[in-house]
Amino acid sequence: MDLRKLKKLIDLVQESGIAELEISEGEEKVRINRVGSADQAVLPTVQAAPAPVTTISAVSAAAAAKPPVPDDTAVTEESEGNTIKSPMVGIFYRASSPGASPFVEVGQSVSAGDTLCIIEAMKLLNEIEAEASGTIKAILVDNGQPVEYGQPLFVIA
Repeated sequence: MDLRKLKKLIDLVQESGIAELEISEGEEKVRINRVGSADQAVLPTVQAAPAPVTTISAVSAAAAAKPPVPDDTAVTEESEGNTIKSPMVGIFYRASSPGASPFVEVGQSVSAGDTLCIIEAMKLLNEIEAEASGTIKAILVDNGQPVEYGQPLFVIA
């Protein structure tokens, strides 16, 4: 695989927001991973393996950027209610489709088992349900944003 193709793949990984990409061409195999923090530069590394394998680590400043710190009211609300956390890594969606109304809004009452949002992981749409009845006090993630495992999504009181 030539250097221009590798450079283009690195650029695509940085721009797309994906964490890992693996491509095979014949006997050649390339894996590009995002690792590290925003302080690091893009570091291509080649590792020897039984088969010709090239591993390239790339860091995107946008992907490595720290998540926004919630404001003081969100922290207060979290301590006063039940925090619903993400059970997986994926993309957070408030509605079932781009034109549909959101499943829940701040101030809305929900019952245990009501759908709060969808998290897309590996092209599968997973409905996240309320664990307890109450009122939505805060929605802590914007629509279409990536979420991590254990990241707070909603506060229900």
